[in-house]
Amino acid sequence: MKYNPIVVLLLSFVMLSCNGQSSKYSKSIDAKAFSEKIAATPNPQILDVRTPEEFSADHIDKAININWLGDSFVVDSKKLDKTRPLFVYCKSGARSQSAIQKLEELGFTNLYQLQGGILKWEASGFSKPTDKISGMTVQEYNNLVRSDKKVLIDFYAEWCAPCKKMKPFLLKMEKELADKVTIIRLDADKNKTLMTEMKISELPTLLLYDNATVKWRQSGFLSEEELRKQIQ
Repeated sequence: MKYNPIVVLLLSFVMLSCNGQSSKYSKSIDAKAFSEKIAATPNPQILDVRTPEEFSADHIDKAININWLGDSFVVDSKKLDKTRPLFVYCKSGARSQSAIQKLEELGFTNLYQLQGGILKWEASGFSKPTDKISGMTVQEYNNLVRSDKKVLIDFYAEWCAPCKKMKPFLLKMEKELADKVTIIRLDADKNKTLMTEMKISELPTLLLYDNATVKWRQSGFLSEEELRKQIQ
């Protein structure tokens, strides 16, 4: 069978685009490369596109905040210098990807996106050291998973789309399987100490404990059927 080379080329382009490859004007790089690139750039422009509340809680040093979900993202972004590199990040990468696309439309041609967002940044050890405990301590968590039953921990966030999709059946299973497993949902934004200590960089993240030992771990969306199989 013969293939039209133009069709093959177009299909290859589509496949690369769907797989989230960097565009002509932007590059998606990991936390280490993101940090090194910022350090090598004089007076870097660092853009945090999360909400003001998220920004106030913690952010990368020297970053400015323009809320992607706000009403003035386009207007405020036009105040940035399009001739200089712009480093963009959010919590996990979804909002920054959308923001990058809009910034390209606005004429920005040198964009760097932090892969996995600030979750990956913190898990990679680039956040500022702090003695402040945010949420549950590791000791409290260890006590929580000690049980004569299996314990399923669900790290989630209110802004996380897969988390929202899984919430209804997790709550249903919490009641239905109460005699076999204890299901506990922990808000990642309210338990940053645990997120950092346990190096959790994706949401949702599920951990199944048996006798206080992790027997199974999953990051990302999981169907109800697949989750039931793992628990049982």
